[in-house]
Amino acid sequence: MRPDREQEQHAAPAAAADSAAKATTTADAATSLIDQIDFERLPRHIAIIMDGNGRWARQRHLPRIAGHRAGIAAVREVLETSARLGIEVLTLYAFSRENWSRPASEVNALMRLLREYVDGELTTLCEKNIRFRTIGRISDLPAPVVEGLARAERATAGNTGMTFLIALSYSGRSEIVDAAVEIAQRVRRGQLDPEAIDEDLVSSTLNTAGLPDPDLLIRSSGERRISNFLLWQIAYAELFITPVLWPDFRRQHLLEAIVDFQARERRFGGVRNADRRSRGAAKRHLLSS
Repeated sequence: MRPDREQEQHAAPAAAADSAAKATTTADAATSLIDQIDFERLPRHIAIIMDGNGRWARQRHLPRIAGHRAGIAAVREVLETSARLGIEVLTLYAFSRENWSRPASEVNALMRLLREYVDGELTTLCEKNIRFRTIGRISDLPAPVVEGLARAERATAGNTGMTFLIALSYSGRSEIVDAAVEIAQRVRRGQLDPEAIDEDLVSSTLNTAGLPDPDLLIRSSGERRISNFLLWQIAYAELFITPVLWPDFRRQHLLEAIVDFQARERRFGGVRNADRRSRGAAKRHLLSS
């Protein structure tokens, strides 16, 4: 048995006990938060930068892959909670193009874990009517992983519930460059008038074409960076940064982010509703005087 896997197995009972000890408190907190949510104003699209797996493992003197494996529980809970709430789209940032620079042993372990996860969750995705999709340069991934992802996409293509996106070998800058190249090629072939290029056209050329832009972007582990994630799409997303490391992220933390989101006033570069009312009152006064 590999030493890192042996360490993981020895640590598993302790991790399970730790999770069980927190379960009751977390459930109570989640119930309280659900009571605060306005189900008529849920974000349509939630995007999450899953960060902190390595630090979680390091704090427990475990190999990094143990943190990645522990993070699967967070993925399952967030996926289930989002689907039950009625969120339209959930996007998880799982592996960036920059992550290829990590040690080969970690990358290989991540690819194995990804394949295990997708194969293991396929039945659940179908049962819950969730449509599975990937974004990023999927061709960069090992062939067995690509095949597993494609199989999951085909199997869930007819599902009509929440859309679940996983970003793999993804780069926001590369996505925009790829879109620009495609548009330029269409212009060169005479299929597109340059005067017709606008924001809607660019959006329709991105990986997320046909989906609403994220309303809420969550990042775990307390880091205050976007990390090259959905750079075009998050132009007006509300940001929620939590210090919670991803393997510890649970339903409660997702609900906290949604409650925080609903407490904000989204203006999209305009003015507050109160300001609109004040200006409207001023205009009515001028017209009546």
